[in-house]
Amino acid sequence: MLPWYYTIDMEENTIFGQNQSNQQIFGAVPPQQPQENQTGIIQPSVQDTTQANTVGAPPPPQPPLETPSESQQNNQGNSFPFVKTILKIFLGLIVVGTLFFLFYIFVLPRFINNKNEKVTITYWSLWEDQKVIQPIISDFQKQNPNITVNFVKQDSKKYRERLDTRIRNGTGPDIFRFHNTWYPMLSSFLAPLPSDVITAKDFKSSFYAVTQKDLVKNGAIYGIPLEIDTLALYINTDIFQAAGINPPATWEEFINDARMITVKDEKGKIKTAGVAMGAYSNVVHAPDIISLLFAQNGVNPNNISANSQKAAETLDFYIAFAQGDGNIWDKTQDSSTLAFSRGNLGMYFGYSWDYFTIKAMNPNLKFKIVAVPQLPDQSKNIASYWVEGVSGKSKHQKEAMLFLKFLTNKESAEKIYTETSKTRDYGEPYARVDLADSLKDNSNISPFLLQARSATSSFFVDATNDDGINSKCNTYLENAVGSILDNGSSETAVQTLSKGISQVLSEYGQ
Repeated sequence: MLPWYYTIDMEENTIFGQNQSNQQIFGAVPPQQPQENQTGIIQPSVQDTTQANTVGAPPPPQPPLETPSESQQNNQGNSFPFVKTILKIFLGLIVVGTLFFLFYIFVLPRFINNKNEKVTITYWSLWEDQKVIQPIISDFQKQNPNITVNFVKQDSKKYRERLDTRIRNGTGPDIFRFHNTWYPMLSSFLAPLPSDVITAKDFKSSFYAVTQKDLVKNGAIYGIPLEIDTLALYINTDIFQAAGINPPATWEEFINDARMITVKDEKGKIKTAGVAMGAYSNVVHAPDIISLLFAQNGVNPNNISANSQKAAETLDFYIAFAQGDGNIWDKTQDSSTLAFSRGNLGMYFGYSWDYFTIKAMNPNLKFKIVAVPQLPDQSKNIASYWVEGVSGKSKHQKEAMLFLKFLTNKESAEKIYTETSKTRDYGEPYARVDLADSLKDNSNISPFLLQARSATSSFFVDATNDDGINSKCNTYLENAVGSILDNGSSETAVQTLSKGISQVLSEYGQ
């Protein structure tokens, strides 16, 4: 904004706004003109007195002195006008100096980044080792020598509670990792990201649509993901080749394939299961699978009562895989991850990181990863991923934001993936849309990224170890599945589930 200017028009030059005579201005008496007296003799003027005195003549009478006016007396009383001027200047300098001092002490430090000040910020992560992140930290510290990043890899057990407690008592991290569903539990101390870290436009164009739903609240962005993950379908290739079938693309094909590859002994006990579905406690990612079915069947998991009939139908469909003589799975089976790694399970629902768990259990197992089945003419998937955020309680929020921006840019994402791939088959799937094509030829990771474009999220998600909103919602879901397995009504189970979820969400302000 430009300062406010105005124009002054110069008027006729006057003194104090009045037309004053030269006499009033200068205080002088005009010269006297020679006058005649009664005798006709011309009296000498004042200028002639000097000459008259030289010839012995008495000096002419002088005119009476005028009495000074009141204003003149007052002006004469001001003997030292310069003293007032000096005092005014001195007082002005004191005021200006005081204002400058206050500005220098209290205002200027807010706008000047003191590059000589050494700052240490603490970064809590979960999955990556120090050697994966250290190259990123080193690059950042070269550009910002006054900032030291203290990297701490946390144990996932009780992580969310530990994070909450430490931040609240002032000993928590400046930047930390959290699950995409945790915003309701962390909202009181998650700092919104300023536009110089990322703008809303850049966030929308650089990351998948599901992140807009999870991380943008009232127009503010509360985190940036380093990775994205979706629920996909693992196929035992030996079992499928032996049966002469292809991976299913629709649920109808899925059901037929699951029945075809299920093998039972003479007593009806399952030896090889077509798929792990229908039960709960021994089905890894059971809440995620049900979330997927809810999403595809048009059920909002946050408002189940709005479509309770479809919710009941969805649970009936899920339970059917573990019921009756034609069951494909039951609650006596091993954990689904263990069963798949042993070759006793034809299809397994899992995320990208399940690949490494299965490989660790059985390096020789042959399997492939494909997209989950879909209903006709649609594509809906479930995402579960982790995010980096900044603590609103941080004393070094500015430096933490600067590191977050560096950590989540395109170049850093590529470097993290490269470093991770040095110790295992591949890194975490890129969260950035503009990097997806670079992994399209990797059959182990491309299915997860292809599904991310049409993914949504749910509070029904496992493996977060949150002891909060996820765990509580999952408990109500497990109870609903159990009641139907015990021959209860699916409609009654959904009513109880809906009330329970409403209570949990209300507890966390949803």
